[in-house]
Amino acid sequence: MSKNSDHIEAGLEELRAARRESRQLYLAVGLFSAFANLLMLTGPLYMLQVYDRVLSSRSVETLVALTVLVAFLYSVMGILDFTRGRVLARIGARFQRRLDRRVFNAVIANTTRGQADRAQTGLADLESIQRFIASPAPTAAFDIPWTPVFLIGIAIFHPWLGYLAVVGGVILIGLTLLNQTLSTQPLNRSNITAHRASHLGEQLRSEAEMVQSLGMQQNAFERWQARRRLALTEQLDATDIGGRFTALTKTFRLFLQSAMLGLGALLVLRGELSPGAMIAGSILMGRALAPIELAIGQWPVFQRARKGWDNLAKLLTDTPEIAPRTDLPVPAARLEAQSLTVIPPGQAQASLRMVNFAIEPGEAVGVIGPSGAGKSTLARAITGTWRAAGGKVRLDRAALDQYEPAKLGEYIGYLPQRVHLFDGTIAENIARLSQAPDDAKIVKAAQQADAHDMILKLPDGYDTLVSSTGGRLSGGQIQRIGLARALYSEPVLLVLDEPNSNLDNDGAEALNATIRRMKAEGNSVIIMAHRPAAIRECDKLLVLKNGIVDAFGPRDEVLRKTVSNHQTIQNAQNAGGVQ
Repeated sequence: MSKNSDHIEAGLEELRAARRESRQLYLAVGLFSAFANLLMLTGPLYMLQVYDRVLSSRSVETLVALTVLVAFLYSVMGILDFTRGRVLARIGARFQRRLDRRVFNAVIANTTRGQADRAQTGLADLESIQRFIASPAPTAAFDIPWTPVFLIGIAIFHPWLGYLAVVGGVILIGLTLLNQTLSTQPLNRSNITAHRASHLGEQLRSEAEMVQSLGMQQNAFERWQARRRLALTEQLDATDIGGRFTALTKTFRLFLQSAMLGLGALLVLRGELSPGAMIAGSILMGRALAPIELAIGQWPVFQRARKGWDNLAKLLTDTPEIAPRTDLPVPAARLEAQSLTVIPPGQAQASLRMVNFAIEPGEAVGVIGPSGAGKSTLARAITGTWRAAGGKVRLDRAALDQYEPAKLGEYIGYLPQRVHLFDGTIAENIARLSQAPDDAKIVKAAQQADAHDMILKLPDGYDTLVSSTGGRLSGGQIQRIGLARALYSEPVLLVLDEPNSNLDNDGAEALNATIRRMKAEGNSVIIMAHRPAAIRECDKLLVLKNGIVDAFGPRDEVLRKTVSNHQTIQNAQNAGGVQ
């Protein structure tokens, strides 16, 4: 086994285990294929009997009986062929259902680690394998082992016919291998360039407002078009190669059938073969080579599935399945960072180094510092999005990785710096896309975020449809909905990253009211902030500079020590203004 295979062996074993679950169904498909291929002899045998017996005896009764029998056998063959296609389609569906959650979780994990390129193809790779299993390609794999049987049948009629069939089969197999060799690289390039063009198009679509407002539309189109043209060129090259071999194979197979008839006719003229055997040999020849032709035609599907298989093996190997954790009780709002060091995904340098602080229930802590100090990194570490490279973050004395991720998301509410909504209703967004949302909790969270009245003014209220770009909602409205989403699970700890960046004065006041309520209920709040109004309700301040704790303690004391205009900030806080 190669070094690369060793690296992905864990992922390969997961894929094989999912495939083994349908072992009995594969055996059933093999059994159906065996009978279907045996019934393929119906046509040649029918022609043999018609030419050698019916025509010579001129018996209509024999012809009718043979025809009825052939109709029945062909009906059985059609049922078997249809059945194995249905079974293969369901094997593909079972394989996809078996791995859907596993691959989805791996995609999410890799995206948060900064490996978005690999994650983006994960679900598509799984779908490509499912499509391959449900395609005609596997039936060709089950039929090809019967090709020697048909060739032997041809050789029984006459050795020369057998020689011609074997030579033709070898040539077709050679064309198949040559097709594989010449088409692999073009297909890979085509898939890569198509993915890049699609990815850029999706980026431009999601940032359509910015593209238009900054006059970037022409430049964006030219850049996208350049990638699109390259993708189309690569796709045409790959299609031309595959089409060339498909056409060549089909043409050669038809020629072989005619050559078989011609050679058979010569043998008939020489008295070495009967007319029925001549026709039967031609039919058998077409049947023997049909799976090879089908395999060549389905080669792009196979190539895409094989690439998907390798990609999934790497993805699953690099993202091991999380073992079930003991369900811990609802934690107290006590958070502690112990020598926390965080290296952002895809980077080599730590954004946070040896960070230590503790937050007690009922406290609100503001995290301040210049841009790039590590505030957003700290928010991601506290929510468990980014794992610590060193040290620990503990919630009520338990490390974050001791909680089930879904449960941790309920205990820690998070409002990111940039809020994204999902396609669906406002209620579904607040309820975190739950399939069984609690309407009372949705309304309560919206009221706490001062979003209730705003939502009621929309055309369909909570049932108003929104898109991933927010649609007609303003930045402040999206941020309030995001805050309601963070509050939906009634968290014990609320992490707010620049929460009032898009809020007006009323929104800022509502946010401060939420912070006061959280504190009064014995919960905790962490606020990453630039603006003074955001830290008005904070009891303590944590000052970060270059990823290191510069100061931590009571708010006013830290302000006096670290901020030159601390008196101005305190006056603004006391006045309740937004600055």
